[in-house]
Amino acid sequence: MASVLHGWRAARVTPLGELHTPPRMTAVLLRLTVQVVLVASLWRGLYAHTGTTAGLTREQAVTYAVLAVLASRLRELDQYAGRDTVIQHMHFGTIVYWYLRPLPPQRYYALRALGEQLYGLAWALFGYAVCLAAGVVEPPRSAAVAGVFALSMLLGQWVLYYVMLLLDQLCFFTIRNNSAMLILIFAQNLMSGVYAPLWFFPDWFITLSGFLPFQATLSVPLSIYVGRIELPDAGAQLAVQAAWVLVLALVTRRVWRRAARRVISQGG
Repeated sequence: MASVLHGWRAARVTPLGELHTPPRMTAVLLRLTVQVVLVASLWRGLYAHTGTTAGLTREQAVTYAVLAVLASRLRELDQYAGRDTVIQHMHFGTIVYWYLRPLPPQRYYALRALGEQLYGLAWALFGYAVCLAAGVVEPPRSAAVAGVFALSMLLGQWVLYYVMLLLDQLCFFTIRNNSAMLILIFAQNLMSGVYAPLWFFPDWFITLSGFLPFQATLSVPLSIYVGRIELPDAGAQLAVQAAWVLVLALVTRRVWRRAARRVISQGG
């Protein structure tokens, strides 16, 4: 019972910071609305004089872009305001408390990320329902597509969790890594298809991204939703996503053990 209580408290750390700051929630709603409107307008404008580009119709492109914006809310909480990021804990030396709590740091990090994703999921589902009702995005073509998409999105968020964990673990081994973190986050967003579908990029870029886990986080599930990846081909993509989950889980587990040796009581 005590472990469950500690887990619940850890999971609600960052969401509570948002819920207790109404102006921050208003800003999130305003920013999400502006992003959806601008992204939908941009892609509709790009398709104003063409029917199909890179194998996508206008409706598919707009749906993909809007869903990418909504999916970005799953892990886009303002941790800096609550001084709850790993890089801040390392800077102020408070990372040592992660190793003094009843919960191991690995479990605390995982539970906190779970709480963030559930809170972000509420925002994403709300935005999806509004966009679907307004005709901004297309519904899935069938119940089977919706189910495979949901499974792929779950695996994608699992991969994203480990990718973000690796970026945070980098803080244990570098002294000044703000720029490196920004570069890596930009690369993750670019190669996962957040900014634009990967099919618009050169062949060498698509080939390169195929050897990295980034496209498994978002590009694959959204490609299934819009029909770029057909159901008969989805099984192979799901297997790749699952493989990345396994590989990254093993890597991050090893890095956690190495990171623990670098924590000292005097701070970061």
